[in-house]
Parts: sequence; C-alpha cells; structure tokens
Amino acid sequence: MKKILSTLLLPALLLSIGSFFSSCEKNANGRTTLNLVDDASVTSLASTEYTSFLTANPPITGTPAAEMVQRVGARMVTAVGTYLSGINKSSLVSSYQWEYHLVNNAELNAWCMPGGKIVVYSGIIPITITDTDLAVVMGHEIAHAVLKHGNERMSEQLLAEYGGQALAVLLSSKPAETQTLFNTAYGVGSTLGSLAFSRKQESEADEMGLYFMAVAGYNPTAAIGFWERMSAVGGAKPPEILSTHPSDATRIQNIKDLLPKALTYYHP
Repeated sequence: MKKILSTLLLPALLLSIGSFFSSCEKNANGRTTLNLVDDASVTSLASTEYTSFLTANPPITGTPAAEMVQRVGARMVTAVGTYLSGINKSSLVSSYQWEYHLVNNAELNAWCMPGGKIVVYSGIIPITITDTDLAVVMGHEIAHAVLKHGNERMSEQLLAEYGGQALAVLLSSKPAETQTLFNTAYGVGSTLGSLAFSRKQESEADEMGLYFMAVAGYNPTAAIGFWERMSAVGGAKPPEILSTHPSDATRIQNIKDLLPKALTYYHP
C-alpha cells in the first residue's frame, strides 16, 4: 500500500514543485519573487477597491496641498516612465492609468495601488514641507507598486491558503474570498496602507523611490530629513505609516549609502 501511495503522490508532488518554480520571476530590482497573480485580475480588483475608497473619501481639490499632490504626481509619473525605459522595464507600467489624489484623513499615510492609483492622506502634508519631501513619499509608494510587492504578498497567501492556485482561477470560483485576500495583501479597507512589508521590500522601495524622485528633478538627499522627521513625530507610539514603513537609524543609514548612485540620476 505504501508503495502504491508513493507512486501516486510523487507525480503530484513533482507537479506542485514544478508549478512553484514556474511561477517565480524577477522583479524590477532583479530579485526572484513568487508570482501567482496575473496583472489583469489584480488591476481589476484594485480598480474596484480604489473607486470604493474614493466614494467614501472624496478627493480634496482647489487647495495648495491638493495642487502640490497634482504637481508632484505628474512629475513623478513622467520620471517613472523615463527610469523604467532606461532599464528596459517600461512594460511594467504600460497598462497603468495613473491618478493621484489628496484625501482628508489625519493619518500620516500614503499608498499606491496596482495600476497607478495613488492617494496621499492630508495628515502627512505637514511633514512634507516641500514638493521634494512629497516626492520622497510618492516615490517610495510608487516603487512598492512597480516592484509588485503587494502581488508578492498575495502570491504567498495564495500558496499558504489555497495551495498555489492562480488568482484568475480563484477569482472565478471564490470571488468573495479573493476580494478578502486582495484586501489583506494590499491593506485595503479600514487598514488601508497598514500592511507590513518585509524589510527587504522596504529597502527595495527606498532605493527605487530615490531613483524615481531624482529622475523627476527632486534632490534625493531630502529623504534623510523627511524620514528623520517622520521618526521624531511618533514619540513613544509611531504614527501608522511607521508601523509599515520603518524609519530608524538603519533605514536612514541605508538611504545615505544609496545617495551616491541616486544622485547620478539627479539633474536639477
């Protein structure tokens, strides 16, 4: 009986292992990641959630802060295209329909969904003293989307909870469960923006975000002061964004180490 079971289970095991490795790909930084999430499905889910969020949180318009978000957002989007074209990765954002809005929320937070849907919370504006400071925030959040960090987290959950079932298949068979999975992986809903990325993902977003803002003509050295202010604001209890975007001496030192390369992209 054991021999029969082994004969039956071995092919299934090999198929599972083969499927796992075939679902791995390199992100824009060259790191191999698990990807069970197809872009069409995740973009559709993101669009639905984004529309729902803006319905509940109408964008602020006509204020200096709102105009700053629009101004910096436009420059950053152009820079993202320029940078990715330079590394032959333009296809990563070819389907993006960029939007950037300011909403009334006291949290010190911002995020970028797949497909280029960016939201900045009004609570973070007092910390972003200048356009350049806001470029630090937007560059970091855009980098998370371009590097598909949320997709990576969702793929890990698909593997853990559904045995590696592809997103498109799960979306068809279990739409409610799929929406919940998306909300958890991307931090949508009451915890929007509060998903804890891994230290590796944070470092990748810091690095690429510096490049994006430098290409946009914003001095990347401003990132040091911004993260120092963010760290100081928290006191004994860090603001929400710091729970997911750790700002400590190690992070700031890493940014300092990255600045020489980032400055090669900076042409004011």
